[in-house]
Amino acid sequence: MSKVYVITGGSGGMGKAIARRVGKQGTVLLADVSAERLDQAIAELAAEGITDVSGQVVDITNEEQVEALAASAAKLGELGAIIHTAGLSPTMADGRRVMEVNMVGTGLILRAFLPHAVPGSVAVCISSMSAYFIPRNEAYNDLLKHPLAPDFLDRIEVFTQGRSDAAYGISKLGVHLIVEEQAWDWGLKGARIVSVSPGTINTPMGRQEAAANDSMKWLLDNTPLRREGESSEIAGAVAFLCSSDSSYITGTDIRVDGGTVARTQDKLAAMRAQHQA
Repeated sequence: MSKVYVITGGSGGMGKAIARRVGKQGTVLLADVSAERLDQAIAELAAEGITDVSGQVVDITNEEQVEALAASAAKLGELGAIIHTAGLSPTMADGRRVMEVNMVGTGLILRAFLPHAVPGSVAVCISSMSAYFIPRNEAYNDLLKHPLAPDFLDRIEVFTQGRSDAAYGISKLGVHLIVEEQAWDWGLKGARIVSVSPGTINTPMGRQEAAANDSMKWLLDNTPLRREGESSEIAGAVAFLCSSDSSYITGTDIRVDGGTVARTQDKLAAMRAQHQA
């Protein structure tokens, strides 16, 4: 039976780069909110020789649409991986919507696909290096692990105050916590779950954030490799995590950030301490 690789946010630069890698191993199902962008992505991939690709319009915050996506994937074959790249950055929506897409959407995707996991299946969730700049806090850690709780959005807003930048960082920390929390359940199926935290990446979303936020330039200036990353470099990490070469990696995050977090964590901690003084 063919392995199926489902990619949410599949029409984005990162989604297409991942499809180019996993499309050589099986069937690809792209999910996105835009039918037009999906058609463009499928045509682009076909022109490059990746032809076993289909698309499905999905709002990842809509439970019925997410369940329909999982059902479509099951009809195509055995789940190789659910690769969840869909998300919103701070300039794309208000804080509540950022949290809804990045956290509730992730919860719905993982809940829908877990029943279809088989030995060897992998869930890869795209997080962000921003998660490393948010302290783990007992006040919200447990809440972030359960984004499908009925009052989640109201309760988490106490900590984000509706700010999109705060919602983004906290939501990406939430992805790390969910991956750790769900490793046992996926392991019971013989499957794995991991996250990937990109740094400053040369994508349309990344460029939009850089244009609106001076701190992005500061982060890039403090990146040891002295450049932005490329979508293909994230795709390489995802392909590794979807392969048998990573068969003992689960419940953890992989940073692909050019060393930015390693360089800046101490500086940011000092800046926060000075601000609080």
